[in-house]
Amino acid sequence: MKILHVVGVRPNFMKTAPVMAAMGRRPALFRQVLVHTGQHYDYNMSQVFFGELGLPEPDEFLEAGSGAQQTARIMQLFEPVLDRHRSDWVVVVGDVNSTLACALVAAQRGIKVAHVEAGLRSRDRSMPEEINRLLTDQLADLLLTPSSDADENLRGEGIHPTRIRLVGNVMIDSLVRLLPRAAERPILRDLRVEPGRFVLATLHRPANVDDPKVLHEIVRALRRVAAAWPVVFPVHPRTRKTLAALDVPVDESRWRLLDPLGYLDFLALLRAARLVVTDSGGVQEETTYLGIPCLTVRPNTERPITIELGTNRLIAARYEAITQAVEETLAQPKKPWCVPPLWDGAAAERIADVLAAL
Repeated sequence: MKILHVVGVRPNFMKTAPVMAAMGRRPALFRQVLVHTGQHYDYNMSQVFFGELGLPEPDEFLEAGSGAQQTARIMQLFEPVLDRHRSDWVVVVGDVNSTLACALVAAQRGIKVAHVEAGLRSRDRSMPEEINRLLTDQLADLLLTPSSDADENLRGEGIHPTRIRLVGNVMIDSLVRLLPRAAERPILRDLRVEPGRFVLATLHRPANVDDPKVLHEIVRALRRVAAAWPVVFPVHPRTRKTLAALDVPVDESRWRLLDPLGYLDFLALLRAARLVVTDSGGVQEETTYLGIPCLTVRPNTERPITIELGTNRLIAARYEAITQAVEETLAQPKKPWCVPPLWDGAAAERIADVLAAL
């Protein structure tokens, strides 16, 4: 069986690496091709992850880049790839433009599509990712879900149960495997921060970082936090562009603005943080597994299980809301949390089992 894997952005790499490794342990069953669309084209946003995660060099690199025509560009570049490799399945992951673009081309060509991390819903169609999720799940022949709420979403949308398989959260596979290596990284020492004594922040959603007024509210709140707790802030290129226009004063002793980090360094910070302020979907999952309090600067989440069972809480992108939530969280001891079922580091093996059975 020939499997063509599609990746485009950093979260895709973390989900695809364990799946390729699981299939690689069954060479009699699977032949694999890796296609990188180039949706993330910055080195620190892409290439460094391949080495850390153990991903092979891509068989195809499409160099799609960014811009308003990105989805159409990926579709145009991906079609000849299917002609060259003639796979039995195309495996797409997550909810980015590459996910939908490649699923659509494969479906039009009559090639079976498997969607890893299917069924997640925010109920917010103003988010491009929500549109990508909805359409990809309608196109895919096999829907590989991370949690039972995703199964319920799909059944509620009329998806036949025979297309749905609950396999667990494959991103946690990478986290579990690489935690020991992350613990050895010197980044905390290099930044002069102590475990459990700093706040980690990440921001990249357009709703938060493209509008200077909204980003200013969030940054004001983080600067106030930094007066009492060091704030470590790896800055996404999209965020840095708007941040530069704000001309924010930086006290390097309390407020550490970093370039994007590789996965191991980011995981080293994540596991040691006292609190995380983010708008990332994947970080909500990782903090839930690790038991780190997480404040998600969004009005909704496609991962409600992280709120129901984990450490996550939604907050508005306003100065008062953020500062109040941070101060309340830091004043309290860590609360008990529960890791969702099948977030156990073995999701990739279950994915390989499902495809092998088919």
